[in-house]
Amino acid sequence: MKLLWFHLMPYTELPDDFREKHPSVWVDIHSSLFDPRRAHHMYNDFMDELEFAAECGFDAVCVNEHHSNGYGLMPSPNLIASALSRRTTDTAICVMGNSLALYNPPTRVAEEFAMIDVISGGRTILGACMGNPEEGVRREYAALGLDYAKRASIFEEGLDVLRTLWTKGSVTFHGKHFAYENVTFHSGTEMAPLMPLQQPPPMWIVSNPRLVIGKRDEVRATRIVDTASRRIVRYGDGWLTCCRARHPEEFVEQYDRIKAAAEAEGKDAAGLTMAYQVTMNIGDSQADANRGMDEYISQYYPELSKAMDLGEWGPVGTPDTIAQWIQTFADAGVDTFICRFGSLDQVGQVQRFAREVLPRFAPAART
Repeated sequence: MKLLWFHLMPYTELPDDFREKHPSVWVDIHSSLFDPRRAHHMYNDFMDELEFAAECGFDAVCVNEHHSNGYGLMPSPNLIASALSRRTTDTAICVMGNSLALYNPPTRVAEEFAMIDVISGGRTILGACMGNPEEGVRREYAALGLDYAKRASIFEEGLDVLRTLWTKGSVTFHGKHFAYENVTFHSGTEMAPLMPLQQPPPMWIVSNPRLVIGKRDEVRATRIVDTASRRIVRYGDGWLTCCRARHPEEFVEQYDRIKAAAEAEGKDAAGLTMAYQVTMNIGDSQADANRGMDEYISQYYPELSKAMDLGEWGPVGTPDTIAQWIQTFADAGVDTFICRFGSLDQVGQVQRFAREVLPRFAPAART
């Protein structure tokens, strides 16, 4: 089992009356609320927190991509990953971003990520995503002038280009969105193209097929799950999902679909990473943890709290509660947990998890 820590880098100084005066932290948040002088300190605090988590024994630290919102200040997670590659030594660096429908062309993603992998000594993981089917994500696409409806086909073509460049050093590809003829990363002077140290860096395909549908439309859900399973097997080295924390049986179901898709492709699903991103809050009691989560949600996700069951994000409670949830999903087949803390006190949560939960899953048992 692997345990990773995920930081969204939210803007920490929204005004107390934000919820009364502003509809959302997503895209339509007013730029006047952003103070670059204060953000200078925030970014450096965030980097310190990520480096601290690496020292606490997490197997990796994770960063994310979002645009034009107040709860994720990382429009380019590669910038943060490159800094972490110099400031950490043996902890993996997972980028749950580089959305290929937003951050393109894929050749640029491939080249930048290859650089980071080389600088870090081969410690990168790409959590490749295209954006969840949520209104906020649609608004992120709109803010960048991009077509949300085309994101899936752009995503798949981009994944194909990435893997080819990272394993062969050149790519010839002609699709609906991208066309390359014998493209390599040569400047004309080096002996070989720029390649990642890992060939390729692990690519975990992000897919949350029941995030919005839940169990309301099983026909549609089955179709989406099957499509996602084929994409994971064809292009990825693992599956990364989230947001159905009350339903370990759904994880088992999709894992079975992934195994079937692998068999149909003549592959073995046993080598795929099964990763789950979970949002949690650790408290002295259930009531204490609930308060901490509520404070975080009211600050950054007031609109989502009305639209979905936030209990699906993950466990809230004592260290025993958190550990029991992790074990339940490990028994369902999850081998990698990406831990995010729904708390305004990120350092306190990291320390408590490292002290009271992490040791229960000793490194020997997590490898």
